[in-house]
Order: sequence, then structure tokens, then C-alpha cells
Amino acid sequence: MARRYDSSTTTFSPEGRLHQVEYAIEAINNAGTCVGLKCSDGIILASERKVTSKLLAPVKVSEKTYKIDSHCVLSVAGLSSDASILINQARLRAQRYMFQYQEPIPIEQIVETICNYKQSYTQYGGLRPFGCSFLFAGYDPHFGMQLYQTDPSGNYSGWQATVIGANNSSGKSFLKNEYQKDDGPVPDISEGLKLAVKVLNKTMDSTGNGAEKYELFYMKFNEEEEGDVEHHVLTEEETKKVLEEVEKEGASAGDS
Repeated sequence: MARRYDSSTTTFSPEGRLHQVEYAIEAINNAGTCVGLKCSDGIILASERKVTSKLLAPVKVSEKTYKIDSHCVLSVAGLSSDASILINQARLRAQRYMFQYQEPIPIEQIVETICNYKQSYTQYGGLRPFGCSFLFAGYDPHFGMQLYQTDPSGNYSGWQATVIGANNSSGKSFLKNEYQKDDGPVPDISEGLKLAVKVLNKTMDSTGNGAEKYELFYMKFNEEEEGDVEHHVLTEEETKKVLEEVEKEGASAGDS
């Protein structure tokens, strides 16, 4: 029955499903994993880098994390070519808002703009859904640090911690147990980085991954300018240090 309805994005199946949207979500579930965590002093975005060939030149900038504005970034899971169109739309919307109102755009407004754009590609003939999901991380003075997830249907939701991409269900299960474990405090960035690496280790297919397989990013409050935030993508050396700390914790837990 599904084969009669899965070629159109605008026709519901008798079960009330849009199969092309579901296929787009399935494509994302086969993409590199992205983890988002809200911390006490910022937000962390951690991503799995898919190294397809050793002959490829290393990326000069971030491969999975993109800056939208000084107060907003996102991580991508899915087709990067589809994502680049939406990233350009997000940047354009942010700058138009700044030009019109002389202040940075609230985070949820920029998320809603992109999701409305995504939703329009599920409602008109001759189009296909975007094969990518985003984790938006940002700060505004109204609601502080915020983390949002979007999907190809145009839905979005706010999270304290979440996972998108491959094996996201096992990553979310791990976060349910480890994030604010035993009703403890929200982790800070240093603890959050280690937790994000543990989640990626759970979701990655291979074991013993090197630092080149991880992309770790954090956004935190700027200590010099109140109300401002700073961005930082960890270098390979910094990533190695985080991985070593996680291995030490795992070894000590195994000994005990």
C-alpha cells in the first residue's frame, strides 16, 4: 500500500502518513551523530565526523558546526548540501532582523523561520523535504541559553540535552541516565564535554576512535563583556585531552 503514496510529498497515505517526510528522517538517522547539551555556564555541541577517505584534505573550518550570528550556531545531521541552503536562509533572516530592529534576533524566531521554510517543502508539489536536521544553540537576553532541534517535517522542540543522527535512541537513553544523574546539578562545560564524548562513543559504530572523528564545540558567556557569548571549536590537541580524561574515568570505574 505504501508504494502507491510514497512518491508524493503532498499526498497522505490511508494511515495518515507522509512517506517522503519519513524517508527524509530515515536519511538523517543514517548520518553522523550530533549531541547537544545545556550546561551551567554555556552550551555544548559535539558531532561525529565521517572520515570517508584518508586522502581528503582536512577541513579548514568546522565541518559540522556553523555560525549563524554572534549569538547563534547550529550543528547539522544529514545532507550537507541541503543544509547549506537552510544555513544561508538563517543567516539572511538574522541580518535582516538586525538591520530592521538594531538588535540580535531571538533564537526561537530564527528556528521558527527555518522550520516554516522546511514545512513549505512538504506541502507543495514538485518539491522534496530537506534531508537534514539541526541542533540550534544560542543565547538571547529574554530566555538565556537555548537548545532547539528541528526535523524535515518543520517541527521543532526545545531540549536540555538531545541527540540526532545515527543511533540517536541509544544516545538519548544514555543521556536520560547520565545528564543530571541522581538529580544532581547541571554539568559545567568541562564535565559536559566528557559527557558528550561518552554519548558519541555509545552511538559510533567503531571503537577506539581518534580525535579526528570528533568535533567538539562550546558556547559560553564572555567574562569580559556582560551579555555577550564566545564560541570555541576544540583543536585536535584539546580534543585528545578530553578523550584521555574519558578513558581514565572509564578505567577507574572498571577497577572499582
